Amino acid sequence: MRYRGVNIRGALDLTVDQAFEHFAREPRFTRGLHILRRVGLGYLRLGQPANQLSGGEAQRLKIARELSARGEGAALYLLDEPTVGLHFADVQRLLEVLDELTARGDTVIVVEHNLDLIRNADWVVDLGPEGGEAGGRLLAEGPPEAIAACDESWTGRFLREGEVGDAVEPARPAGAG
Repeated sequence: MRYRGVNIRGALDLTVDQAFEHFAREPRFTRGLHILRRVGLGYLRLGQPANQLSGGEAQRLKIARELSARGEGAALYLLDEPTVGLHFADVQRLLEVLDELTARGDTVIVVEHNLDLIRNADWVVDLGPEGGEAGGRLLAEGPPEAIAACDESWTGRFLREGEVGDAVEPARPAGAG
């Protein structure tokens, strides 16, 4: 069986981006593909086994699932380094999705070292000053500006160097405040 010249095996060899273009006239197929593209997974092959996904890819796949099948009430998301290995443009996409989750009342907690994500956080908890035995102490908490003001914080130093006020603003839907 073929659909627009592609059989099932051929479809599973397509990336999410390729499948989105190929099945563009079928909204029932492209809705889920669109969500995968929004979280920066457009490069994945449809037939790629889940055990070949990185930790960040698996987390973003779970976010995509949540975006496509929304339950009742607010949700809590706990993400561990979801930006590892992401291109700058994909980090921006992820920021937009996380902003969408919080805008609808969900809570997102992220363990992260990516400064773009930290700059866009509402609240940061910075532990340190180092890792291992030299870490684990609360250095600062608050908005990114409060972390940047902490001289003992490595994160604060990097935020100061990158000028915290220059945070990237996630795109807002039309009509949003």
